[in-house]
Amino acid sequence: MDSDLILAIVVATALAFDFTNGFHDTANVVATSISTRAASPRTAVAFAALLNFAGAFISLEVAATVAKDVVNPEDITTTVVFAGLVGAIAWNLITWYYGLPSSSSHALIGGVVGATLAAAGTSAVLGEGITGKVLIPALIAPTLAFLVAWLGINITYRIVGRLSPGPVNRGFRSGQVISGGMLALAHGTNDAQKTMGVIALALVASGHLSADADPPFWVIVSAATAIALGTYTGGWRIIRTMGSRIIKMDAAQGFGAQGAGAAVILSSSHFGFPLSTTQVIAGGVMGAGAGKRLSAVRWGVAGNIVFAWVLTLPAAAAIGAATYGFTRIFGTGAAGPLIVLLIGAALAAIAFVRRARGEPVPAG
Repeated sequence: MDSDLILAIVVATALAFDFTNGFHDTANVVATSISTRAASPRTAVAFAALLNFAGAFISLEVAATVAKDVVNPEDITTTVVFAGLVGAIAWNLITWYYGLPSSSSHALIGGVVGATLAAAGTSAVLGEGITGKVLIPALIAPTLAFLVAWLGINITYRIVGRLSPGPVNRGFRSGQVISGGMLALAHGTNDAQKTMGVIALALVASGHLSADADPPFWVIVSAATAIALGTYTGGWRIIRTMGSRIIKMDAAQGFGAQGAGAAVILSSSHFGFPLSTTQVIAGGVMGAGAGKRLSAVRWGVAGNIVFAWVLTLPAAAAIGAATYGFTRIFGTGAAGPLIVLLIGAALAAIAFVRRARGEPVPAG
């Protein structure tokens, strides 16, 4: 009975993480369209939510990576998965509260790795998988997005530089509807799968799924729904950081940043790399800005974002490990996860209320 209750708590917590992933990463998808006025905030967020949902059904490669290539499924218990999810959610909420666009993906992987280390030691962590499928892509993907956006915006300005600004801007704003849609689809393809992978890991640990099986259909649908709802809720503070604080974008730059981000994320999802979509689109935004002129990028803000990225894996890992240690105080049953769940829900509610009081609802 306790094992089934813990599994239910893990699934609910995983979907809660997926929801926070959606509202935390909304900025990745819609900030450029909103900042260039290609779409109103409400329209952009609703469109992104719909395509996030659709994107979750395209591939399962990233889900397989999270479930099988980061930690050894045979050494994992449902309590370990729960503790890792708490680490990821806590870091998502901390960075959301302060408006920092950190990586939900790396928070999730860091949380699971930290909890695994606390529970089973280093032998349960698959270093080769983390290096090859998480750390190396984390360095290459945003750099590639930067270069693609930089090259694209330079070519674009050479082509349209002497044309009338009005029609050009209107054309690129229309183009942003397509590039923004592709970015939303890519985001759903990569990010929703991470939650599927974690739920699959919990199902394997509880004996409800074989280690080589794909996530059940109900897992895919529930993860897609949770990230779509989170996206529709929107993380407006992070939208402002991504949309205007890094650079002040024109429509061509917005189109270039979105197109570069979508191309890199979709390609990486095909190979099963659980990317940080935050890193990728930020790389695209900075590349589009630098393509116009280096001074257009507010490098101080960009530096703060990079600092949050570097801190994400160890911070989420520390929270995940601490959560696992706390749950063990109450034994191996459901009491520890239940207590953590209640405390976490109360703290999250307080954070939402405090931030909502100081944050106006966007028009449109």
